[in-house]
Amino acid sequence: MYNIIEITDFLDPRLDVYARLTEGQLLNREFPEKGMFIAESPKVIERALDSGYEAVSCLMEKKHIEGEGKHILSRIKDVPVFCAEFDILTQLTGFKLTRGMLCAMKRKPLHTVREICENKNRIVILDKVMNPTNVGAIIRSAAALGMDAVLLTPGCSDPLYRRAARVSMGTVFQIEWTFLTDDSLDEIKALGFKTVAMALKDNSLSINDPRLTDEKKLAVIMGTEGDGLSDNTIADCDFTVKIPMYHGVDSLNVAAASAVAFYQLSKPSNS
Repeated sequence: MYNIIEITDFLDPRLDVYARLTEGQLLNREFPEKGMFIAESPKVIERALDSGYEAVSCLMEKKHIEGEGKHILSRIKDVPVFCAEFDILTQLTGFKLTRGMLCAMKRKPLHTVREICENKNRIVILDKVMNPTNVGAIIRSAAALGMDAVLLTPGCSDPLYRRAARVSMGTVFQIEWTFLTDDSLDEIKALGFKTVAMALKDNSLSINDPRLTDEKKLAVIMGTEGDGLSDNTIADCDFTVKIPMYHGVDSLNVAAASAVAFYQLSKPSNS
């Protein structure tokens, strides 16, 4: 039997995780072992469960108990499942639930950069990409287009923030990722990667330059929305690369640019 609990009290502290705690409070930097995140939609929740994340509770629309959420509930039978009609859930959370289902889940300890990069040939580095929608979209492209892992500088949005995980369609649970301890590229270079700064500079290589795919190990670096990569980061990289533009268009959104870059650079030519 499922542990179904109909919502009767909006102030029930068990609902704080969905209605009153911020993403930062859920992350719990002071006590990371107690950190949680919210997975939204059955597809995202299922991919999190497949990756070994543990459910704490669920919040769902009543009609989905025997609908789209039924398979998820069969996997978390002992977990409290809070339910109500659509209008009540929207009032409680302040937004419409995608596919009528949220799940609070425990975070897992992050792997080190060295662990993530072991036996990898193509990695992505996101430098201060702060928009969770962009982080989610970039991770989805990285997973779909053959990149091996994603690293994020401390200024980036967390991939497990609800919106990032949802936009990624749950691929944040399918491709390895972790945070760098600082903005330096020294550790990446020490692991044998040639670094590629994606930047619109006059002296940049074209993205289809064969020198790039000739490299066995590449780290493709994408910069923050608007400003892109800093001059210091670009100077520290082995290559500066741009995507050719036409019709007077000066740049692409970082998420769109990432898809082009990953498709072109995902595999070394000698693989």
